[in-house]
Amino acid sequence: MYYCTYQSPLGEIALTANDNGLSALAFQTGKSPITLAGLTEDKSKFKQVIQQLTEYFDGDRKHFDLPLAPSGTNFQQQVWQALIQIPCGETKSYGWIAKRINNEKAVRAVGSANGANPIALIVPCHRVIGSNGKLTGYAGGLALKAKLLMHEGAQFKV
Repeated sequence: MYYCTYQSPLGEIALTANDNGLSALAFQTGKSPITLAGLTEDKSKFKQVIQQLTEYFDGDRKHFDLPLAPSGTNFQQQVWQALIQIPCGETKSYGWIAKRINNEKAVRAVGSANGANPIALIVPCHRVIGSNGKLTGYAGGLALKAKLLMHEGAQFKV
């Protein structure tokens, strides 16, 4: 496993990858920073990721096109694939995700899978809000979630 860090306008981001692709992205100031001990630092493995993150924060990128290798259950993988389908500048509810994966009764499980997303920002779990339009939990904290959504021009209630 490899890692590098990236200094974004919203704080330090840690990235990890294996030979198949990006396996984790976390804001290191959030509730769930990535533990980097035991990993090999190799910024050269992350050139494409860093370029796309820079374009995103500069306002020039709305969608990421990267090889991803998140570790999770089949259900979590389904939820994460649905998250990738939420366009930049839009938000969706947990219920929308449940319908999208053809499991309408799994709203709470969708919430858990959303919270377990290891590749924040690129798999845009921050675009999921409550059915009432209000912000709900985010590993990086609600203030960071609000900043990301404002950066993308999304509508939400506080």
